[in-house]
Amino acid sequence: MDSRNAPVTSRIATVMYGVLHRVVPPVLRAVWRPTVEGLEHVPRTGPVILASNHLSFIDSVVIPAVAPRKVVFLAKSDYFTGTGIKGRITKAWFESLGMLPVDRDDTKSALDSLGTALEVLGRGEAFGIYPEGTRSRDGRLYRGRTGVAHLALTAGVPVVPVGLLGTERVLPVDAGRPRITPVTVRFGTPILPSEEYAALPLGKARRLLTDEIMAAIAALTGQELAGSYNERPAD
Repeated sequence: MDSRNAPVTSRIATVMYGVLHRVVPPVLRAVWRPTVEGLEHVPRTGPVILASNHLSFIDSVVIPAVAPRKVVFLAKSDYFTGTGIKGRITKAWFESLGMLPVDRDDTKSALDSLGTALEVLGRGEAFGIYPEGTRSRDGRLYRGRTGVAHLALTAGVPVVPVGLLGTERVLPVDAGRPRITPVTVRFGTPILPSEEYAALPLGKARRLLTDEIMAAIAALTGQELAGSYNERPAD
């Protein structure tokens, strides 16, 4: 993208976010009537990480729809590179929801995404992340990858665990359109990296903090623990 157009694009995305956030959340809440618990645990200001289990593509719409503030998520770069009118509309839609592109098949891009997340937190914003890496296709909760702890420890920010229930039934993989089904969003007590982590080797600190975050998510969802990492299917 031409850097001269970046400020203009950013302003357009900001305006569209403001418009859509006044329209989309009330519509979603009216249609799906989600049960929301623990909203008081989400800080209204300041940098924070929202770490959630991941059951459906729709998760990145549900969380911002019920959260009391803007939440920035990463999304597949494919959503931002389409051509024609449909491509431009899709790109504008994802940007207006506060999403940022990442190429999940490129290792360097995936690493750069951590830098992008730190920039978001550095601006005092809320960043949403799925520690499992990709959505669970069998409903179990998979082992968390340590990127979430890397962000929390590096930025020194709290992590709010989020538990989603029922979103996998809203938009199943084979569904052509969203379904009306009960959804529950639970926000847990914020986890602030304690000083004891600073005394540990970095790798161990990241692993232990990630496990603490995943345990909090499991307590919110009641999901069966897979005990292994989740991998994206080859297709």
